[in-house]
Amino acid sequence: MDPYEILGLARSASADEIKRKYRELAKRFHPDRNPNDKSAERKFKEVQAAYEVLGDADRRAQFDRFGAGGPTPDFHAWQGRGARPGRNGMHESVSVDFGDFGDLSSIFEQFFNRGGVGGAPPQSGRGRARRGGAAGAMPRGADMATQVQIGFQEAANGATREIVVSGGPGEHGERISFRVPAGVSEGQKIRIREKGQEGPGGRGDILVEIQIAPHPFFRRNGLDILLDLPLTLSEALLGARVEIPTLEGPTLLTVPAGTSSHAKLRLRGKGIHDSRSGQVGDMYVVIRIDVPRDLSPAARELVEKLAVETGQQPRRPWA
Repeated sequence: MDPYEILGLARSASADEIKRKYRELAKRFHPDRNPNDKSAERKFKEVQAAYEVLGDADRRAQFDRFGAGGPTPDFHAWQGRGARPGRNGMHESVSVDFGDFGDLSSIFEQFFNRGGVGGAPPQSGRGRARRGGAAGAMPRGADMATQVQIGFQEAANGATREIVVSGGPGEHGERISFRVPAGVSEGQKIRIREKGQEGPGGRGDILVEIQIAPHPFFRRNGLDILLDLPLTLSEALLGARVEIPTLEGPTLLTVPAGTSSHAKLRLRGKGIHDSRSGQVGDMYVVIRIDVPRDLSPAARELVEKLAVETGQQPRRPWA
């Protein structure tokens, strides 16, 4: 089996197709998605190793040239370029058998480092050189995704959260703190750079999707906040000063006399502050008149007198 077979690609696959396929398989067989699955763990390592070859233009060209068997001991062109001197001063050629398969990571290291492509010495881990600048960079580890729920107030004001990235068997998880910016919205993703899966070219990122818990009485519309304010019939008719909650704490609101149900009273600058754009929303207080269902005889008599005195005919336009 060769790297193309591992990724399920034709040899004519483009660089973009190789990258897409690698990401797809890395996600599918990632250890975090397949805990305690040795088969998936092995497949994940195979996919990583295969991409080390096909994700680099120079390495891919060498593999395509020499085939799945690798360079043979009597291939003298390699002795002149990248083979290493042996104990007797003779050049050492390397033969790699992909048919045996074994540990693909080790095989590919033999083929491209010990075998002497460009004479590059073996390197591993985070210190591995990025050959050829950005175009020839070694692939980073896969990105990881998670979700975090925060409170409504925390989404408005910002907060600090901590997640735990699980390690391998017998390893303690890594605790990672990150800042949730003020004004974050539902479903927004925060990128924590270089804290994801380890890879030949460094760690990938972590993408944290924010979920916001509902508030007991606030609602959100973009950067604006809405609050339903229940009023008695007399408060709506005569007007009132009512204490209401805001994100900054309690404040007094003046309700004009004759305010109808569903009317909106606007408090400028009392909404969400977006720390990224600098924009600030408003707060809208939505009036809800609470009408009593049971009236005493005396109260009913007063309401009937009120109806006569006001002479209201709200449905007159329909006539």
